Amino acid sequence: MILPVTLTIAAAAAVINLWLAFRIVPTRIRDKVLHGDAGNERLALRMRAQANFVEYAPFVLILLGLIEIAGGSSFWLWIVGVVFVLARIAHGFGMDRPAPNPWRAGGALLTWAVMALLAGWALALAYQGGMPSASRSGTPLSPVDAGVRHG
Repeated sequence: MILPVTLTIAAAAAVINLWLAFRIVPTRIRDKVLHGDAGNERLALRMRAQANFVEYAPFVLILLGLIEIAGGSSFWLWIVGVVFVLARIAHGFGMDRPAPNPWRAGGALLTWAVMALLAGWALALAYQGGMPSASRSGTPLSPVDAGVRHG
């Protein structure tokens, strides 16, 4: 089974992870920091940006893939996946500033919203009693169809 949404968002996540890693290397080379951050605030922030990405991306990708397999709406999965990608890019740029800022906060909040939405959607699909009826008929399920409600 090919999972076009999940595969595309996973590829984008890999590129983001590389971008976050490559932003760390010049500082390590310039300041001769092999391990840790050696008290360099910019290096510490960039390391945390990458580590934070690695903490969230696997959950989002697993949920995307499982929902896609379970018959979730490709349209809504694309939207959620793109929001996640944009949120993580924003967060990466926001982490370059030591003070709180809209890029960092927005990226974090959108990431949490995406994860919460996907978790709710996955639970709704899991507890509908097997294969969702809409999915059996060939109609993909949106988060709302699957029982996820927005407040």
